[in-house]
Amino acid sequence: MSILEIKDLHVSIEDKEILKGVNLKMHTGEIHAIMGPNGTGKSTLSAAIMGNPNYTVTQGEILLDGENILELEVDERARKGLFLAMQYPSEIAGITNAEFMRAAMNAKRAEDDKISVMQFLKKLDEKMDLLNMPEEMAERYLNEGFSGGEKKRNEILQLLMLEPTFAILDEIDSGLDIDALKVVSEGVNAMRGDNFGAMIITHYQRLLNYITPDVVHIMMDGRVVKTGDAELAKRLEAEGYEGISQELGIELTEK
Repeated sequence: MSILEIKDLHVSIEDKEILKGVNLKMHTGEIHAIMGPNGTGKSTLSAAIMGNPNYTVTQGEILLDGENILELEVDERARKGLFLAMQYPSEIAGITNAEFMRAAMNAKRAEDDKISVMQFLKKLDEKMDLLNMPEEMAERYLNEGFSGGEKKRNEILQLLMLEPTFAILDEIDSGLDIDALKVVSEGVNAMRGDNFGAMIITHYQRLLNYITPDVVHIMMDGRVVKTGDAELAKRLEAEGYEGISQELGIELTEK
């Protein structure tokens, strides 16, 4: 079992404090959902975990199996088993999907354990079938000219191919129609198991209808203010953030 723990995390961007003491702990075998109003720091949390240099950690720790990873570069964190599926993936011309994914897989492996072309293609075909992706997408340049739905499926394809220990899924449901949402959810659910954990950042219950979380955290004003099980997300759908904020005595302000 692996553990990802966030302790008293304070994060600023351009001298503006966004996270004001986030605490949470997750284990492999668990799916956690992070919910909260716009501007409360959900995406900032994902960026800080992965080491985005635009965000400055001013206090606290990010521990992966007890090791503080704050000094590690993004690629080092990825090699240790962290993965981020972004809301707006970058387009990279000149590098095909297949080339990118095989290079990423081999970057995590020892020199004498590189994946062969045949092994890679077999796994790629299997995972693309699961996500209902046409074969030609493997040879297209990374995200170039992809629709929003294609980009999201491609992020989940990378998740399935790389098999990280912990995945942070930042609003993967944004802009998806119901059919694409079901397919993306099937991909995430296919990863569920004792050796995998995920942190799903979302605004909406509809994604959690397909990926049932073990733990739900509500963030407001840069902190986790309430934690519960999947029923908490359903309550949030019924009452909105206003109901939770009134219960906790927190002024609700969206930025």
